[in-house]
Amino acid sequence: MNELNTTLYVSRKVVIVMDELELNYRSIDLDYSKGEHLIPEHLKYNSNGRMPTLVDHRNGDFAVWESNAIITYLVEKYDTKGKISAMSFEDRMHQLQWLFFQASGQGPYYGQAEHFLLYHPTHVPSAIERYQKEVLRVLGVLNGVLSEREWLVADKCTIADLSFVPWNISALRFLLKDYPGFDFEKDFPSTYRWHTAMLQRDVVQRINASWLQAIKRRDEK
Repeated sequence: MNELNTTLYVSRKVVIVMDELELNYRSIDLDYSKGEHLIPEHLKYNSNGRMPTLVDHRNGDFAVWESNAIITYLVEKYDTKGKISAMSFEDRMHQLQWLFFQASGQGPYYGQAEHFLLYHPTHVPSAIERYQKEVLRVLGVLNGVLSEREWLVADKCTIADLSFVPWNISALRFLLKDYPGFDFEKDFPSTYRWHTAMLQRDVVQRINASWLQAIKRRDEK
């Protein structure tokens, strides 16, 4: 596909899926600190105002927001051969199950851990401890399932797996970096194996490298 016929208000998770599916798009990154996410051009597509938002110009400017809704839309519409998505009805329901768990179990708790560790104006040990333990709990849930299978759904890497990658990268880089005694490979060997396998995918490597460069540029300012 050569035509830039999709607009994406960015998210690493969605970019990974779009690049895995070789979909072309125009990427727009809005600065929350400047309130750019609340500009009318964005709000007309996303009443919540928070990224990501996808606008599919191939489909009558169809707009969808919330990252897991977006990636579900992308595979339902453009992954007809199941490159990174489940095909049977039952597997698709399990895929959806894991996407709900990522959205409700991983994202909010990892996000709160990040907030209290990196951004909260005062040090709140009880909050940090609570949310770091939730990060460990999620890694443990994944480890239990992945000790019995290679991937979460359909015996292959799908959006169910890929949806966890960005926050797990953040957890290892920031959220659990100084956690006493934490050893990812030793403590959660099956999750470690699974996460490492996804980090070896070309698209994930490229998006991760780009994200780390962005962090470096931000820290150098």
